[in-house]
Amino acid sequence: MFIMGYLLMAVAKVLDFVLLIFMWVVIARALLSWVNPDPFNPIVRFIHNITEPVLYPIRTKLPVGFSGIDLSPIIVFLCVIFLRTFIVSSLFRLSSTLL
Repeated sequence: MFIMGYLLMAVAKVLDFVLLIFMWVVIARALLSWVNPDPFNPIVRFIHNITEPVLYPIRTKLPVGFSGIDLSPIIVFLCVIFLRTFIVSSLFRLSSTLL
């Protein structure tokens, strides 16, 4: 059973790393929205293409409040924190019981 424990530990570490990187990309997207960058820049396009599928459904359901401030990055940020805390910690705990 120790192989399953190590497999779950590896999945938890990779998932934690991916969620952490995505959290930083969402922060970069929020910062880019303040400065109005060149839309043809490859980095700006990459950040936009990665975050838009997650941010768009939240924007459609969440009304724009507080004088036009977009709250969808904050919602995504909180969801990523929840996933890192709940799912990754649960996978680590499960993997430790299998070792």
